Amino acid sequence: MDRVNQTSVSEFVFLGLTNSWDIQLLLFVFSSVFYLATILGNSLILFTVTSDPHLHSPMYFLLANLSFIDLGISSVTSPKMICDIFRKRKVISFSGCITQTFFIHLIYTAEMVVLVGMAFDRYVAICKPLHYLIIMCPRTCILLLVAAWIIGLIHSVIQMAFVINLPFCGPNELDSFYCDFPRFIKLACTDTYRLQFMLTANTGFVSSSVFLILIISYIFILVTVQKHSSRGSSKALSTLSSHIMVVILFFGPIIYFYAWPFNTSHLDKFLAIFDAVLMPFLNPVIYTIRNKEMKLAMKRACSQLVSFRKIS
Repeated sequence: MDRVNQTSVSEFVFLGLTNSWDIQLLLFVFSSVFYLATILGNSLILFTVTSDPHLHSPMYFLLANLSFIDLGISSVTSPKMICDIFRKRKVISFSGCITQTFFIHLIYTAEMVVLVGMAFDRYVAICKPLHYLIIMCPRTCILLLVAAWIIGLIHSVIQMAFVINLPFCGPNELDSFYCDFPRFIKLACTDTYRLQFMLTANTGFVSSSVFLILIISYIFILVTVQKHSSRGSSKALSTLSSHIMVVILFFGPIIYFYAWPFNTSHLDKFLAIFDAVLMPFLNPVIYTIRNKEMKLAMKRACSQLVSFRKIS
């Protein structure tokens, strides 16, 4: 049956974050500044990695793709949230809500796989350095990237297949600033308890499992290095601390949304802002702040851009 015949809801209304004008102004400035910083920071990393021959290695290839994904994460939710902050009626069309949900799950799943790829890259580099260039060859990097987007696409399509034809005929208010399955499904005019449980458990199980695998992998790397050299362990800890921090910051909100049974509205919204606005900005900062090679390359890239502007 055609979806139009099943539903009388053609749009959804976001309740937003707050009704206080002062807080709205603060959120507008905060979100706008960090969104702009996210775009500039991740774009600079992409430009630096692609333009600097010294960074043409598997680790920086994966880092550049992580920055590309972070650009997508911030752009899926932040622009509309910023535009809606001062609007009394924050509206998104049915198709827009579906599209936003689809891309959220696509991009987040792709980032999970890329983070796994980065953990594997560090494992090979630290535990099997003599075989690093053989294992992490260009073909392996491309396969990891293709796998990330294919797995993300499959996950999103499967999730979407269960909800695209749900009937919506009643309330259309979402207590959020973006669309996602948990709140979206609750508005359907049918019993969706089993569907909610299945989709939430699916995403929660996958994210929790990947998180545990990554943490165990990093612990295994540190233990392996410590057996050989305490000095090497200190260096490995410095190298991996940024990776572990990004993993915790990325998976923490996701696991809370989908695996924690005692959700509260205020904490939900705080973590949602952190996940949509702050996290894509923190990733490039965390990955580059301790990386001397990356910082030097970014300075060279900025110098090139300044010189190019002067010539033009």
